[in-house]
Amino acid sequence: MTRTLPGLAALALITGLAAGFAAPAFAAGEETDETSPPPKTETTTECKDGKVWDKKKKECVTPEQSGFNDDDLYRAAREFAYAGQYENAIRVLQLAANQNDPRILNYLGYSNRKSGHMELGMQYYKKALQADENYILARSYMGQALIEQGDVNAAKVQLVEIRDRGGEDTWAYRSLLQALNGYRTY
Repeated sequence: MTRTLPGLAALALITGLAAGFAAPAFAAGEETDETSPPPKTETTTECKDGKVWDKKKKECVTPEQSGFNDDDLYRAAREFAYAGQYENAIRVLQLAANQNDPRILNYLGYSNRKSGHMELGMQYYKKALQADENYILARSYMGQALIEQGDVNAAKVQLVEIRDRGGEDTWAYRSLLQALNGYRTY
């Protein structure tokens, strides 16, 4: 659903809210805000060559042989993506049984966009939002992609969508807001 954004309201929203947002602090391994960057684990600190840490085996294993469920694969892929290992993230995400999971689609979008495949990334973001229009992290990343493409007004619409869906106090909102104000984001 596309909404128009009156110019003055957009200006008021964007100006004045710019700087000084700090992400909430969480204990190591605690992920109460799914939109916050993931904590580093052995997957990116110990494992090499795209392997993932298997807590049960206490060793690095290939994702294909891990026996991980979709949630485990999602967490490993997120960690790879935030560590800049986009091809590893894509490979892990492609192993998920549910390829229509908005989380999987969103990180396929993020990893493809960051690895230089903008249009493919945008297609994944759109699929993620078709699966769950309230998925604010997909809206944030799509907004950042829109900024990269020079469509600032469409990115502002995504910011308002995040706010209107109750996401104003999240990392997803702050990250897109900072991107709109010229700060570097993930």
